[in-house]
Amino acid sequence: MEEDTGLFPKDELLDNAPLLEDEGDELEDPEFNVESPRREAENGACPTPCCSVKQPNTDADETKRKTAVEDRVRTHHLRKSLDYLDKMHEEKDLFIQKTREELRACRQRMDLIRTQQASMAATIASEREANNAAAVGRLQAASRRLCTELENERDLQAKSTAMLAESENAMWHIELQQGQLEDFRKSNQEKTEAAGKYCQVHAAQQLCREKAAMEKAEKNQLLRLRKSLLIQQRHGLRQQKLAEDIQKNHRTAVKFLKASLGRVREQEKQEEAVSRERMRRRMDAVLALKSSIAANRETLRKFQAWSRAKGQLAERRAQAEKEAILAQGGDAFRHLFHQRRHQELEAQTRAFEEEQRLRKQEIVGRILKEEAEEGHRKKRLPRSTTAGRWTLRDKTWSYVSDFCEGKTTAPATSSLPEDSAEHPEPSPLVRAVSIESVHGDPGTDFEEETLAEPEISGLWNEDHKPYQVPKEDVDRKPVGGTKMDKDILARTLERLRSSPAHRQVASGHEFKGRPFNSKPEIIHFKDFDVGKVYRKKITLINATYAINYCKLVGVEEHLRDFIRADFDPPGPMSAGMSCEVLITFKPMINKDLEGNVSFLAQTGGFSVPLKCSTKKCSLSLDKELIDFGSHMVGETASRTITLTNVGGLGTEFKFLLASELCETDDSRSLLRMGSFFTYEDKSLYEKTITSFSEQQLEGNESSPVDMQSGKESQKLDSRDLEEAQPAEPERLTTVMQSVEDQTEITLGGVTEGELGPFSSIRVPVVFTPAIPGEVQTRFKVTFKTPQCPTLYFRAMGVAVDVSVWVPKPSVDLKICMYDRLYQASVLVHTRSNAALRLKFEVCKELRGHMELLPETGYIQAHSSYSLQLKFLPRHSLPEDAGKYFDKESRVLEAPMTIWVADQTKPVGFTVHAVVTTSDLEISPAELDFGCCTIHEAVRTGVSLRNHSLLPQDFGFVRLPKCVDIQPGDGFGTILPLETLQLDVIFQPTKAKEYSFELVCKSEINRCFKLACRAVGIHPPLELSHYQIKFAATALYGTSVATVHVTSSHLSMNSLTHSMPRIGSEDASPVGPTSFEFLLPPDSPITISPSVGTVLPGKRCLVQVAFRPVLPEELIQQEALQILKKEMETKHFGKDTVTQRRGLCRQSFSTLRLQNRDQPLQVSTHPSLELQEQQLKASSDRYQTAQASLARAFQGKFDKFVVPCVIASGDIRDRKGSEPLSFSPHNTLYLELWCPTVAPSVVVTSEKGKTVFDFGDVAIGHSSMKKVSIQNVSPEDLAVGFSVLDPNGPFVLLNPTSKLHTGETQVLVLSFSPHESILAQETLDIITKRGTLTLTLTGTGMASMTTCSIEGDVLDMGYVIARESVSSSFKLQNNSSLRIKFSMQLESLCGRRGEAQQQLPQFLASPAQRTQVVGTQNFSGQSVFSVAPVKGIMDPGRTQDFTVTFSPDHESLYFSDRLRVVLFEKTVSHQILLKGAAREHMMFVEGGDPLDVPVESLTVVPVLDPEHREDMEELRPILVTLDYIQFDTDTPAPPATRELQVGCIRTTQLSPKKPDHPLMVSALLQLRGDVKETYKVIFVAQVVTGR
Repeated sequence: MEEDTGLFPKDELLDNAPLLEDEGDELEDPEFNVESPRREAENGACPTPCCSVKQPNTDADETKRKTAVEDRVRTHHLRKSLDYLDKMHEEKDLFIQKTREELRACRQRMDLIRTQQASMAATIASEREANNAAAVGRLQAASRRLCTELENERDLQAKSTAMLAESENAMWHIELQQGQLEDFRKSNQEKTEAAGKYCQVHAAQQLCREKAAMEKAEKNQLLRLRKSLLIQQRHGLRQQKLAEDIQKNHRTAVKFLKASLGRVREQEKQEEAVSRERMRRRMDAVLALKSSIAANRETLRKFQAWSRAKGQLAERRAQAEKEAILAQGGDAFRHLFHQRRHQELEAQTRAFEEEQRLRKQEIVGRILKEEAEEGHRKKRLPRSTTAGRWTLRDKTWSYVSDFCEGKTTAPATSSLPEDSAEHPEPSPLVRAVSIESVHGDPGTDFEEETLAEPEISGLWNEDHKPYQVPKEDVDRKPVGGTKMDKDILARTLERLRSSPAHRQVASGHEFKGRPFNSKPEIIHFKDFDVGKVYRKKITLINATYAINYCKLVGVEEHLRDFIRADFDPPGPMSAGMSCEVLITFKPMINKDLEGNVSFLAQTGGFSVPLKCSTKKCSLSLDKELIDFGSHMVGETASRTITLTNVGGLGTEFKFLLASELCETDDSRSLLRMGSFFTYEDKSLYEKTITSFSEQQLEGNESSPVDMQSGKESQKLDSRDLEEAQPAEPERLTTVMQSVEDQTEITLGGVTEGELGPFSSIRVPVVFTPAIPGEVQTRFKVTFKTPQCPTLYFRAMGVAVDVSVWVPKPSVDLKICMYDRLYQASVLVHTRSNAALRLKFEVCKELRGHMELLPETGYIQAHSSYSLQLKFLPRHSLPEDAGKYFDKESRVLEAPMTIWVADQTKPVGFTVHAVVTTSDLEISPAELDFGCCTIHEAVRTGVSLRNHSLLPQDFGFVRLPKCVDIQPGDGFGTILPLETLQLDVIFQPTKAKEYSFELVCKSEINRCFKLACRAVGIHPPLELSHYQIKFAATALYGTSVATVHVTSSHLSMNSLTHSMPRIGSEDASPVGPTSFEFLLPPDSPITISPSVGTVLPGKRCLVQVAFRPVLPEELIQQEALQILKKEMETKHFGKDTVTQRRGLCRQSFSTLRLQNRDQPLQVSTHPSLELQEQQLKASSDRYQTAQASLARAFQGKFDKFVVPCVIASGDIRDRKGSEPLSFSPHNTLYLELWCPTVAPSVVVTSEKGKTVFDFGDVAIGHSSMKKVSIQNVSPEDLAVGFSVLDPNGPFVLLNPTSKLHTGETQVLVLSFSPHESILAQETLDIITKRGTLTLTLTGTGMASMTTCSIEGDVLDMGYVIARESVSSSFKLQNNSSLRIKFSMQLESLCGRRGEAQQQLPQFLASPAQRTQVVGTQNFSGQSVFSVAPVKGIMDPGRTQDFTVTFSPDHESLYFSDRLRVVLFEKTVSHQILLKGAAREHMMFVEGGDPLDVPVESLTVVPVLDPEHREDMEELRPILVTLDYIQFDTDTPAPPATRELQVGCIRTTQLSPKKPDHPLMVSALLQLRGDVKETYKVIFVAQVVTGR
């Protein structure tokens, strides 16, 4: 049991208990209950009566139920334990098998290792006998490794054995536990089988129950089906009844619809009749205008002749007047000019009067039209509305009408009758204008007929009731209002106009922008008709943040006759609220209008754009070219072209040939003659036309629309007369004849007619070829509307007369080479209805070069046939072809013939080809490389030329190992007639003489040879590197590389190594060999050592340094340019005023000479001065030029080849300056690749200078300089700095570690000298791309000053309290440095607060009192003050200082210390300030002290000066007399003390007269053995010294 408890913990059993309870709950479900066999047996044993009889013992039942649950739980746990044991048994079995396999493999590895150890021991013994120490060591290491592996395998075997034992032990325990549960396993199997049987029985019973339920469901479905059929029958009867009702209603609706349609058709017929009548009237007006134009043609000719005669007469008169004026000695030009100006003025006056008259006529016409409309409106309105009082606008327009008619006007406010019945009928002008103006009576409205309709039916049916002015207010006030009203209105308007818009701020945000949004954003009336009324509603939405107001301002001036805006202000509107505005448009003229409807909001004004567009024609053709292609003669082809009008105005069109003229063209050409007339003639003609228009207006009783159209046509004709170009006179009488010859391309169908708005028409174009060849015809489409431009299109086609043809009559073979085969396919077509036999023939001259296959063929009806063309040109083609071949251009034109059976005319085509050669030419024909060492390569250029007209591929094949050809390794493509430059590189492998050939093959396998020869040399010295590629080096940076020069020639034995020699000559001797590197002049390369000697078998180290710098000449030129610009600027500034004055005084010739000499002077003067001045490398201009060039440097790449000559012998053995015998053939070459880039880090401050001078700095002080450096490279750089002298004066305060690309860092450099020295250091800014060097210089100076006060004590003496006295002293700067000074008082220093924390001085003993600051003022102000407090002293200058003593009470202990601080750090002088103060001018001083020198903290009351004398107390003076008698015989001298009486000079006026002396009394008390009192009187006389 203990083992079972270990396998199944108690906690796990408790955790699983709730699961079993849940299962029990599920089994209690009555519908899905699967009972155990035991309970089934119990149920079988207890029949139905047992279920109905109530059990008396309920406690026994409860006990049984609990026992059953416990048994089920125990069974479940035992089943779970059994499953767990089975699973563990399988896992342990598998683990044991794996462990045994691993143990077996471990034993095998151990046996193998032991075998290897045995063999390794035998091998070690054999190698040890052979004294092979290296092999023995290696084998011993391997043996140790095998021992280690063996130990590891033993450990692994022990672990595996232990794990196997543990696993077998656990396996035994599991088997024991399984044996204990074997009985339960058997019983569990029996229970499972019994449960399976019960499930089968239960399934059979469940199946029976489901069948019964299915039968019941089928019965229910039949019942539902019967019910649905009954419902459908009822629904069908209802639908039939509804259909009968619908038919009945439909018949009724059709009856009413027919009646409505009849009325609509009748109304449409009436409208159509009206439109036809209107159109007839318009056509009559146009025909009348045309007849008038035809009638006036003769008049135009007369006017032209009369104008020419008048012009000639005017010229003769002008000539006579000119001669008369010249005879009188006058100015004829001036007289003629004034006369012409006078004539122009008169012409302008007449034109203005004519324009006014025309405008007046137009106004009269509009008034007549509006009068008619007013009559119609009054007829429709009720009678009561017409019998109203006169409004203010009626009175105003009555006054305007009387004024226009020329009547004597009276004031508007004069006796107008008040009774409406006595009103005279207003004039037509008053009635017309009163209904026209937008700002008139709001009660009046436009015509009832409108084209605009609301989106929702009934939306606009609400009565619009805008605000109306009371009639009594209108009648009571005069026309313009009273004077007070006018003043109030003017002030109000001025205030409204001047007051700015209110700012609207909400939640901290100020609203800016348009206060109201309009929907739609633009009011657009499209395609309007004159006389109709259009209405549109717009919605204004408050777009501000808070409540806003909106007011209608009105429309623009030029729109007020046509546009009216009805707007009822809604009052305050919240954000997002909207209001509506009704815009009514009544067009009176056919013209585009644009403007704005203005509104005013609380935050400012805004406007809504308004646009009115007339009906226009927008015509276009769908194509401009009609291509019929190829057609045989007699066939017919048809294409269509579409004319589309996308505008709202229809027009008449006519399709014509481009060469034809229509009547409109004739009339326009006749109208263009008006440009020949002079201004007077035009005026006369305009008068004639105007009179005709007036007569037509009086005699024609047409509608207002017809009158308006007539006026528009008159305006159009007059505009054509003014703008048209002059035409030929012959076109006035001649008419273009029609085309007699019928073209092959014609127009079919309707070619003229009327094109309505938004419609299109299709016109067919027919091609009927009659003559072979290409046909092309150009058509035009003209329109009756003058504004519509004429449209043009073309039609083209090709007519052929043969049945067989070649689509491509020219076969182009492009460019062909000799002896190459070329093929092409030729396609033949037929139009014949039957099969044809074809024969193909080549001209006899080219039969040896060209062939057509097959020679004969048959082509089927309406099909195509393909034949093959083969062309193989021979070199004899130029001689054989004859005239078909051009030898200069190499062009071949070969005619080919196709014979068709039963057809005499053959079909031909031509073969074109350009025949060219395939030759390649190599020049030179032979190459000589000369002498070349085995350590280098020699490059020689050759040219390869292509004589062919085609590109060719080529390649050099079978090249020797010592030869290389670039580019492309000798392979490539050469273009026609191109010459390629190739590099042949030869590098010998040993010293000998070379002779070989290079073979070049083309793509057609042609060979071209090149002969070569050379001499190989083996030099006695070698270089470790023959090519050095320096890294990208920044400007003024340094890159270093090393090279070794080696001598490998040790012996003359040619078998051990190759001997150094030249070609086939003798070998070089063995011994020291010298070398010398020959550097090119002015190169940035340094080689060290450049000369040396190498012994046999040794090598010499050579360093090669590359330091790119800017050329000195370039820097000098840049510096000279900078200096030249400065000189020119100064010279230009001085000479500007002088040149201006000289230019004004000199004549033209003197100015030209001066301008000729001046540039020479300006250009030569600075150059002479620049040549005299020497620019040094340390000068500012030189450094500026160098920095400017370095910053603008873009980088460059240089390649240097440095020769190294070789000579036998030691360089030290030569005699004097005798050179060694260097051989020109034994020369080594060192190639250097030197890329120079712009510096990665540059200085951007101080014009890019890298030298920074701190100047003179005082010792102990520091000077700062900021240097800005910028990373101009495309990558981030890590920055390092060189180490400055730690004991030196220069310090870098803010070093940085990284500099991003494009970033600028400011370096702060400090110079702090500790002694008087001239310091200089360099700071290197190091990056991976280069180094930037900064040079730092500075001078340390000592500051020296002297003070005029001796002893550093300044005693201010006695002063009366509350008065002041001043004293001065001087400081002198004895150094060469400007000194910054400041004055500091000890009493005002911050360190005094520390002293106040100590024991007060008046409490300390006199020996401990060290405080310098004495008594201070009670007011808190300083007793002493000094001026100036701070400043700067120049070298050698003296500064005066003034010290002021101002006590506010009496004391004898005023003192303070004054410090002179230099550069806010160093204290150069300390001056002690003293002073005393008394209340009176007279004072007594002396005696023993009765007080302390430092005042206490007690506040002393300050008395008023008037009462100070009354409150004064006697001040005692203690005088101690020490009488000492040493000898009683001799009398001792008396004891004496001195008292000093003083008088202080004051600026106060004495209240006493100056004649009386000052008298002061004092009591003197003597206290000894006897007390005595005396009264001492002091008398002082004030004497004024002058």
